[in-house]
Amino acid sequence: MRKLQLLMLAMAIAISANAQEEKTSSIEFTPVIDIKTSPVKSQDRTGTCWSYSTTSFLETEVIRQGGPVLDLSEMYFVRYAYPEKARLYIMAHGKGNFSEGGQAHDVMNVVREFGMATEEAYPGRRDVSQPHNHSELASTQKVVIDNYIKGRNASPAPVWYEVQSAILDLYLGEVPAEVDGKTPQQFTKEMKIVADDYVELTSYTHHPYYQAINLEVPDNWNDGLYYNLPLDELMQVMDNALENGYSFVWDGDVSEKFFSHKLGAAIVPVDEELGFAPQEEQKITPEVRQEAFLSWQSTDDHLMHITGTSTDQNGTTYYKTKNSWGTDRGAYEGYLYMSESYMRLHSVAILIHKDALPKATKKQLGIK
Repeated sequence: MRKLQLLMLAMAIAISANAQEEKTSSIEFTPVIDIKTSPVKSQDRTGTCWSYSTTSFLETEVIRQGGPVLDLSEMYFVRYAYPEKARLYIMAHGKGNFSEGGQAHDVMNVVREFGMATEEAYPGRRDVSQPHNHSELASTQKVVIDNYIKGRNASPAPVWYEVQSAILDLYLGEVPAEVDGKTPQQFTKEMKIVADDYVELTSYTHHPYYQAINLEVPDNWNDGLYYNLPLDELMQVMDNALENGYSFVWDGDVSEKFFSHKLGAAIVPVDEELGFAPQEEQKITPEVRQEAFLSWQSTDDHLMHITGTSTDQNGTTYYKTKNSWGTDRGAYEGYLYMSESYMRLHSVAILIHKDALPKATKKQLGIK
Protein backbone atom coordinates (compact mmCIF):
# COMPACT_ATOMS: atom_id res chain seq x y z
CA MET A 1 0.00 0.00 0.00
CA ARG A 2 2.84 2.38 0.87
CA LYS A 3 4.42 1.84 -2.56
CA LEU A 4 1.07 2.50 -4.23
CA GLN A 5 0.63 5.73 -2.27
CA LEU A 6 4.12 6.88 -3.22
CA LEU A 7 3.47 6.05 -6.87
CA MET A 8 0.19 7.97 -6.85
CA LEU A 9 1.92 10.93 -5.17
CA ALA A 10 4.68 10.91 -7.82
CA MET A 11 2.09 10.82 -10.60
CA ALA A 12 0.17 13.71 -9.02
CA ILE A 13 3.36 15.78 -8.80
CA ALA A 14 4.20 15.01 -12.44
CA ILE A 15 0.70 15.96 -13.61
CA SER A 16 0.83 19.16 -11.59
CA ALA A 17 4.22 20.05 -13.06
CA ASN A 18 3.00 19.43 -16.59
CA ALA A 19 -0.05 21.57 -15.97
CA GLN A 20 2.16 24.40 -14.73
CA GLU A 21 4.33 24.10 -17.83
CA GLU A 22 1.35 24.21 -20.17
CA LYS A 23 1.70 27.40 -22.18
CA THR A 24 -1.13 29.86 -22.65
CA SER A 25 -1.42 33.11 -24.57
CA SER A 26 -3.04 36.38 -23.58
CA ILE A 27 -2.40 38.02 -26.94
CA GLU A 28 -5.54 39.23 -28.69
CA PHE A 29 -5.39 39.88 -32.42
CA THR A 30 -7.37 42.62 -34.16
CA PRO A 31 -7.48 42.21 -37.97
CA VAL A 32 -6.07 45.03 -40.10
CA ILE A 33 -5.56 43.42 -43.52
CA ASP A 34 -7.21 40.14 -44.51
CA ILE A 35 -6.65 38.97 -48.10
CA LYS A 36 -9.15 36.50 -49.50
CA THR A 37 -7.65 33.05 -49.90
CA SER A 38 -8.56 29.39 -50.28
CA PRO A 39 -9.31 26.98 -47.39
CA VAL A 40 -6.51 25.73 -45.13
CA LYS A 41 -5.17 22.26 -45.98
CA SER A 42 -2.98 19.70 -44.25
CA GLN A 43 0.25 18.41 -45.70
CA ASP A 44 -0.34 15.24 -43.68
CA ARG A 45 2.72 13.02 -43.32
CA THR A 46 4.84 14.74 -45.95
CA GLY A 47 7.76 17.13 -45.95
CA THR A 48 6.27 19.19 -48.76
CA CYS A 49 5.41 22.47 -47.03
CA TRP A 50 7.16 24.22 -49.93
CA SER A 51 4.48 22.93 -52.29
CA TYR A 52 1.53 23.51 -49.94
CA SER A 53 2.48 27.09 -49.16
CA THR A 54 3.20 28.03 -52.76
CA THR A 55 0.09 26.24 -54.05
CA SER A 56 -1.99 28.21 -51.53
CA PHE A 57 -0.30 31.34 -52.81
CA LEU A 58 -1.13 30.47 -56.43
CA GLU A 59 -4.75 29.79 -55.49
CA THR A 60 -4.82 33.23 -53.89
CA GLU A 61 -3.19 34.83 -56.93
CA VAL A 62 -5.97 33.40 -59.10
CA ILE A 63 -8.56 34.93 -56.74
CA ARG A 64 -6.70 38.27 -56.72
CA GLN A 65 -6.88 38.40 -60.51
CA GLY A 66 -10.62 37.76 -60.57
CA GLY A 67 -10.56 34.00 -61.04
CA PRO A 68 -12.38 31.24 -59.15
CA VAL A 69 -11.49 29.69 -55.81
CA LEU A 70 -9.45 26.69 -56.90
CA ASP A 71 -8.26 23.54 -55.19
CA LEU A 72 -4.90 23.02 -56.89
CA SER A 73 -2.85 19.83 -56.63
CA GLU A 74 0.23 20.15 -54.43
CA MET A 75 1.43 16.72 -55.50
CA TYR A 76 1.49 17.74 -59.16
CA PHE A 77 4.44 19.99 -58.33
CA VAL A 78 6.05 17.32 -56.16
CA ARG A 79 5.77 14.75 -58.95
CA TYR A 80 7.58 16.99 -61.44
CA ALA A 81 10.20 18.30 -59.01
CA TYR A 82 11.62 14.92 -58.00
CA PRO A 83 13.13 13.90 -61.39
CA GLU A 84 15.05 17.17 -61.66
CA LYS A 85 16.16 16.84 -58.05
CA ALA A 86 17.42 13.33 -58.86
CA ARG A 87 19.25 14.49 -61.99
CA LEU A 88 21.15 17.18 -60.10
CA TYR A 89 21.89 14.78 -57.24
CA ILE A 90 23.45 12.34 -59.71
CA MET A 91 25.40 15.10 -61.45
CA ALA A 92 26.83 15.97 -58.02
CA HIS A 93 27.88 12.31 -57.59
CA GLY A 94 25.46 11.94 -54.68
CA LYS A 95 26.92 14.87 -52.74
CA GLY A 96 23.85 17.10 -53.07
CA ASN A 97 20.53 17.17 -51.25
CA PHE A 98 17.89 14.60 -52.12
CA SER A 99 15.03 14.81 -49.66
CA GLU A 100 11.39 15.89 -49.37
CA GLY A 101 12.30 19.53 -48.83
CA GLY A 102 12.26 22.33 -51.35
CA GLN A 103 11.70 26.01 -51.99
CA ALA A 104 8.92 28.15 -53.42
CA HIS A 105 10.69 28.47 -56.77
CA ASP A 106 10.49 24.69 -57.18
CA VAL A 107 6.76 25.12 -57.73
CA MET A 108 7.24 28.05 -60.10
CA ASN A 109 9.77 26.06 -62.13
CA VAL A 110 7.17 23.33 -62.65
CA VAL A 111 4.52 25.92 -63.52
CA ARG A 112 6.85 27.40 -66.12
CA GLU A 113 7.43 24.08 -67.91
CA PHE A 114 4.46 21.86 -67.09
CA GLY A 115 1.70 24.18 -65.89
CA MET A 116 -0.48 23.23 -62.94
CA ALA A 117 -3.39 20.92 -62.20
CA THR A 118 -6.40 20.78 -59.92
CA GLU A 119 -6.69 18.37 -57.01
CA GLU A 120 -9.51 16.62 -58.86
CA ALA A 121 -7.29 16.05 -61.90
CA TYR A 122 -4.32 14.89 -59.84
CA PRO A 123 -5.00 13.89 -56.22
CA GLY A 124 -1.44 12.61 -55.88
CA ARG A 125 -2.21 9.39 -54.01
CA ARG A 126 -3.67 6.00 -54.87
CA ASP A 127 -6.38 6.04 -52.19
CA VAL A 128 -8.03 9.46 -51.95
CA SER A 129 -9.85 8.41 -48.78
CA GLN A 130 -6.50 8.30 -46.97
CA PRO A 131 -4.18 11.20 -46.05
CA HIS A 132 -0.90 11.74 -47.84
CA ASN A 133 1.96 9.66 -46.45
CA HIS A 134 5.44 10.11 -47.91
CA SER A 135 7.33 8.17 -45.25
CA GLU A 136 8.84 5.92 -47.94
CA LEU A 137 8.70 8.07 -51.06
CA ALA A 138 12.02 9.93 -50.87
CA SER A 139 13.99 7.06 -49.32
CA THR A 140 12.78 4.55 -51.90
CA GLN A 141 13.88 6.79 -54.77
CA LYS A 142 17.20 7.50 -53.08
CA VAL A 143 18.04 3.79 -52.84
CA VAL A 144 17.62 3.45 -56.60
CA ILE A 145 19.63 6.58 -57.35
CA ASP A 146 22.43 5.79 -54.90
CA ASN A 147 22.74 2.29 -56.31
CA TYR A 148 23.08 3.75 -59.79
CA ILE A 149 25.79 6.15 -58.61
CA LYS A 150 27.73 3.33 -56.94
CA GLY A 151 27.55 1.05 -59.97
CA ARG A 152 27.58 3.60 -62.78
CA ASN A 153 30.79 2.24 -64.35
CA ALA A 154 29.29 -1.24 -64.67
CA SER A 155 25.88 -0.11 -65.88
CA PRO A 156 25.45 -0.26 -69.67
CA ALA A 157 22.51 2.18 -69.64
CA PRO A 158 21.31 4.77 -67.15
CA VAL A 159 17.78 3.45 -66.62
CA TRP A 160 17.49 4.91 -63.12
CA TYR A 161 15.07 7.57 -64.37
CA GLU A 162 12.66 4.93 -65.64
CA VAL A 163 12.69 3.18 -62.27
CA GLN A 164 12.29 6.48 -60.45
CA SER A 165 9.37 7.44 -62.68
CA ALA A 166 7.70 4.12 -61.93
CA ILE A 167 8.13 4.71 -58.19
CA LEU A 168 6.60 8.17 -58.46
CA ASP A 169 3.69 6.88 -60.50
CA LEU A 170 3.13 4.09 -58.00
CA TYR A 171 2.98 6.41 -55.01
CA LEU A 172 1.54 9.57 -56.57
CA GLY A 173 -0.13 8.45 -59.79
CA GLU A 174 0.49 9.32 -63.43
CA VAL A 175 0.23 12.99 -64.25
CA PRO A 176 -2.89 13.98 -66.21
CA ALA A 177 -2.81 15.00 -69.84
CA GLU A 178 -5.80 17.31 -69.30
CA VAL A 179 -7.16 19.62 -66.63
CA ASP A 180 -10.78 20.66 -67.13
CA GLY A 181 -10.56 19.69 -70.81
CA LYS A 182 -7.34 21.64 -71.43
CA THR A 183 -3.66 20.88 -71.20
CA PRO A 184 -2.10 21.89 -67.85
CA GLN A 185 -0.28 24.70 -69.65
CA GLN A 186 -3.51 26.00 -71.22
CA PHE A 187 -5.28 25.78 -67.86
CA THR A 188 -2.47 27.76 -66.23
CA LYS A 189 -2.67 30.46 -68.89
CA GLU A 190 -6.43 30.68 -68.46
CA MET A 191 -5.90 31.22 -64.71
CA LYS A 192 -3.49 34.10 -65.58
CA ILE A 193 -0.50 32.59 -63.81
CA VAL A 194 2.83 33.50 -65.44
CA ALA A 195 5.83 31.99 -63.66
CA ASP A 196 8.21 34.74 -64.73
CA ASP A 197 6.09 37.35 -62.93
CA TYR A 198 7.30 36.12 -59.54
CA VAL A 199 10.54 36.85 -57.69
CA GLU A 200 12.21 35.64 -54.51
CA LEU A 201 13.75 38.04 -52.01
CA THR A 202 16.02 37.71 -49.01
CA SER A 203 18.26 39.88 -46.80
CA TYR A 204 21.73 38.94 -45.59
CA THR A 205 24.85 41.05 -45.18
CA HIS A 206 27.35 38.48 -46.48
CA HIS A 207 26.08 39.12 -50.01
CA PRO A 208 25.90 42.45 -51.88
CA TYR A 209 22.53 44.18 -51.84
CA TYR A 210 20.36 44.55 -54.95
CA GLN A 211 21.91 41.55 -56.67
CA ALA A 212 20.57 38.06 -57.39
CA ILE A 213 22.39 35.66 -55.06
CA ASN A 214 22.46 31.93 -54.39
CA LEU A 215 20.99 31.50 -50.93
CA GLU A 216 22.92 28.92 -48.91
CA VAL A 217 20.20 26.78 -47.38
CA PRO A 218 20.04 22.99 -47.78
CA ASP A 219 16.64 22.92 -49.51
CA ASN A 220 17.80 25.27 -52.25
CA TRP A 221 18.88 22.12 -54.07
CA ASN A 222 18.76 23.66 -57.55
CA ASP A 223 20.66 26.85 -56.65
CA GLY A 224 17.72 29.19 -57.16
CA LEU A 225 18.51 32.90 -57.12
CA TYR A 226 17.11 35.46 -54.68
CA TYR A 227 17.31 39.25 -54.82
CA ASN A 228 19.16 40.45 -51.72
CA LEU A 229 17.66 43.56 -50.09
CA PRO A 230 18.49 45.56 -46.97
CA LEU A 231 16.36 44.31 -44.07
CA ASP A 232 14.25 47.46 -43.72
CA GLU A 233 13.51 47.38 -47.43
CA LEU A 234 12.52 43.72 -47.32
CA MET A 235 10.02 44.58 -44.60
CA GLN A 236 8.75 47.50 -46.68
CA VAL A 237 8.17 45.12 -49.58
CA MET A 238 6.08 42.83 -47.38
CA ASP A 239 4.01 45.71 -46.03
CA ASN A 240 3.54 47.33 -49.43
CA ALA A 241 2.38 44.02 -50.87
CA LEU A 242 -0.23 43.35 -48.20
CA GLU A 243 -1.50 46.94 -48.26
CA ASN A 244 -2.11 46.55 -52.00
CA GLY A 245 -3.81 43.16 -51.87
CA TYR A 246 -0.82 40.91 -52.62
CA SER A 247 -0.02 37.93 -50.41
CA PHE A 248 3.36 36.17 -50.42
CA VAL A 249 5.08 32.89 -49.58
CA TRP A 250 7.22 32.95 -46.43
CA ASP A 251 10.23 30.72 -45.78
CA GLY A 252 11.73 30.75 -42.32
CA ASP A 253 12.44 29.35 -38.87
CA VAL A 254 9.67 27.80 -36.77
CA SER A 255 11.82 25.85 -34.30
CA GLU A 256 11.97 28.63 -31.72
CA LYS A 257 10.86 28.63 -28.08
CA PHE A 258 8.42 31.45 -28.77
CA PHE A 259 6.92 30.04 -31.95
CA SER A 260 3.72 28.17 -31.14
CA HIS A 261 1.31 26.99 -33.79
CA LYS A 262 -0.86 25.63 -30.98
CA LEU A 263 -1.20 29.09 -29.40
CA GLY A 264 -1.19 30.79 -32.79
CA ALA A 265 1.64 33.22 -32.09
CA ALA A 266 5.35 33.81 -32.70
CA ILE A 267 7.26 36.56 -30.89
CA VAL A 268 10.77 37.63 -29.85
CA PRO A 269 10.17 38.79 -26.27
CA VAL A 270 12.40 41.03 -24.21
CA ASP A 271 11.14 39.40 -21.01
CA GLU A 272 10.71 35.66 -21.58
CA GLU A 273 9.18 35.27 -18.13
CA LEU A 274 6.05 37.04 -19.39
CA GLY A 275 5.50 34.23 -21.90
CA PHE A 276 3.05 34.69 -24.78
CA ALA A 277 1.74 38.09 -23.76
CA PRO A 278 1.62 41.56 -25.32
CA GLN A 279 5.04 42.99 -24.49
CA GLU A 280 8.12 44.78 -25.71
CA GLU A 281 10.07 42.73 -28.23
CA GLN A 282 13.73 42.61 -29.10
CA LYS A 283 15.06 45.06 -31.66
CA ILE A 284 16.24 43.08 -34.68
CA THR A 285 19.04 44.73 -36.66
CA PRO A 286 20.72 43.33 -39.78
CA GLU A 287 23.65 42.34 -37.56
CA VAL A 288 21.43 40.39 -35.13
CA ARG A 289 19.70 38.69 -38.04
CA GLN A 290 23.00 37.82 -39.71
CA GLU A 291 24.43 36.26 -36.56
CA ALA A 292 21.29 34.15 -36.13
CA PHE A 293 21.62 32.87 -39.70
CA LEU A 294 25.36 32.11 -39.56
CA SER A 295 25.09 30.38 -36.18
CA TRP A 296 22.16 28.24 -37.42
CA GLN A 297 19.87 29.69 -34.78
CA SER A 298 17.60 30.89 -37.59
CA THR A 299 17.22 28.14 -40.16
CA ASP A 300 15.22 27.22 -43.23
CA ASP A 301 12.60 25.10 -41.43
CA HIS A 302 9.23 25.65 -42.99
CA LEU A 303 7.30 27.52 -45.68
CA MET A 304 3.92 29.17 -45.07
CA HIS A 305 1.66 31.74 -46.72
CA ILE A 306 1.24 35.32 -45.44
CA THR A 307 -2.27 36.66 -46.10
CA GLY A 308 -2.69 39.73 -43.91
CA THR A 309 -1.84 41.66 -40.75
CA SER A 310 -3.27 42.17 -37.27
CA THR A 311 -2.37 44.11 -34.14
CA ASP A 312 -2.34 43.14 -30.48
CA GLN A 313 -3.43 45.10 -27.39
CA ASN A 314 -0.21 47.16 -27.51
CA GLY A 315 -0.54 47.99 -31.22
CA THR A 316 2.26 45.61 -32.22
CA THR A 317 1.96 44.42 -35.82
CA TYR A 318 1.61 40.71 -36.54
CA TYR A 319 1.56 38.97 -39.92
CA LYS A 320 -1.37 36.63 -40.47
CA THR A 321 0.09 33.31 -41.56
CA LYS A 322 -1.70 30.44 -43.26
CA ASN A 323 -0.07 27.15 -42.29
CA SER A 324 -0.42 23.68 -43.84
CA TRP A 325 -0.92 21.67 -40.65
CA GLY A 326 -4.69 21.40 -40.91
CA THR A 327 -7.35 23.30 -38.98
CA ASP A 328 -7.48 21.42 -35.70
CA ARG A 329 -3.95 21.76 -34.30
CA GLY A 330 -3.95 25.43 -33.36
CA ALA A 331 -5.97 28.23 -31.83
CA TYR A 332 -6.96 29.92 -35.10
CA GLU A 333 -8.18 27.16 -37.44
CA GLY A 334 -4.86 26.68 -39.21
CA TYR A 335 -3.59 30.26 -38.99
CA LEU A 336 -1.04 31.87 -36.69
CA TYR A 337 0.35 35.34 -36.15
CA MET A 338 4.05 36.23 -36.33
CA SER A 339 5.19 39.54 -34.86
CA GLU A 340 7.18 42.12 -36.79
CA SER A 341 10.30 41.32 -34.73
CA TYR A 342 9.87 37.62 -35.44
CA MET A 343 9.57 38.36 -39.16
CA ARG A 344 12.68 40.54 -39.12
CA LEU A 345 14.72 37.85 -37.37
CA HIS A 346 13.44 34.61 -38.85
CA SER A 347 12.27 35.33 -42.42
CA VAL A 348 14.77 33.47 -44.59
CA ALA A 349 13.10 34.45 -47.88
CA ILE A 350 9.81 35.30 -49.57
CA LEU A 351 8.23 34.68 -52.99
CA ILE A 352 6.09 37.52 -54.31
CA HIS A 353 4.57 38.95 -57.49
CA LYS A 354 6.90 41.51 -59.01
CA ASP A 355 4.08 44.10 -59.20
CA ALA A 356 3.86 44.00 -55.40
CA LEU A 357 7.31 45.61 -55.18
CA PRO A 358 7.51 49.36 -54.53
CA LYS A 359 8.54 51.26 -57.65
CA ALA A 360 11.90 52.26 -56.18
CA THR A 361 12.75 48.65 -55.37
CA LYS A 362 11.76 47.42 -58.83
CA LYS A 363 13.93 50.08 -60.40
CA GLN A 364 16.88 49.29 -58.14
CA LEU A 365 16.63 45.60 -59.06
CA GLY A 366 16.12 46.28 -62.77
CA ILE A 367 12.75 44.51 -62.81
CA LYS A 368 10.21 45.66 -65.39
